[in-house]
Amino acid sequence: MNTYSSIRLDRAAHMRRETDWLRNILRSGESCCIPLWQEKNLVRNGEICEALFPRLSENSPVDPQECIFLGMLNGEAFFTYDCSELETPPVHEDGRFEDLRTLAGLLPLEEGALLAYARGMCHWHRSSRFCPRCGEATQVLDAGHQKKCLNPSCGFPQFPRTDPAVIMLVHDGDHVVLGRQQRWPPGMHSILAGFVEPGESLEDTVIREVKEEVGIDVEHPQYESSQPWPFPSSLMLGFRSIATPGQSLTVNTEELESARWFSRKELKQSPENEDFRMPRKDSIARRLLDEWLAEDN
Repeated sequence: MNTYSSIRLDRAAHMRRETDWLRNILRSGESCCIPLWQEKNLVRNGEICEALFPRLSENSPVDPQECIFLGMLNGEAFFTYDCSELETPPVHEDGRFEDLRTLAGLLPLEEGALLAYARGMCHWHRSSRFCPRCGEATQVLDAGHQKKCLNPSCGFPQFPRTDPAVIMLVHDGDHVVLGRQQRWPPGMHSILAGFVEPGESLEDTVIREVKEEVGIDVEHPQYESSQPWPFPSSLMLGFRSIATPGQSLTVNTEELESARWFSRKELKQSPENEDFRMPRKDSIARRLLDEWLAEDN
């Protein structure tokens, strides 16, 4: 199971237009809230890392129009709202706001998936305040799952979107291609990735991106699994692909700072430091790489 995925939440789309029910449940003290402040989520203070879900009630300083209905889990309604306009984070006696990516491997999987969903929805709301066709402001509909242009002559609707990207482990059997971008943390390397373009299949994207970034041909792209990646709004589609034998890499320095072949033995013996480190543990890149490394056992 990939991090940030496989959430048991019932998104309950049929309830998004039940305005009376939404209004009542928001103020009943029986709904759970996932606040977001400047891309950070609320987690409990202390040694045990877990998310905090404050209850909403009539006294909560939250505008119901700003709340996004996420769905139902274990009989409870979950909402999220963005309080990023505040200069300082809201005070909560039991918790603090942290970047979700720093909590990788610490949060329970389902809580991490809930926080990722909330983060993705809040990002879409911030980026869809105005109509992309005429520039007029938008109004919120369907409990936060639709925006509609307020210009009567336009009325263009918007819906939450995600950007599909392929991420591919390219190998020749005993070696794998890893690259790094200059903006990454010191030493970090990862497998190759790129966004899907209009008119492309996922397999076509794998072949094109590998050729563009490191100049080699690959065969038989094989889908493995996917991962929501709300940093800010991607869906990562994981593939494996076999490199045509006997090819040397030609690194596109506009895309990558560096890239080369790494052997299984080299990766297994390499320390994690500022000279070299593997992909983030919460990423599908790390899962694909770990699975490939384990095949030698």
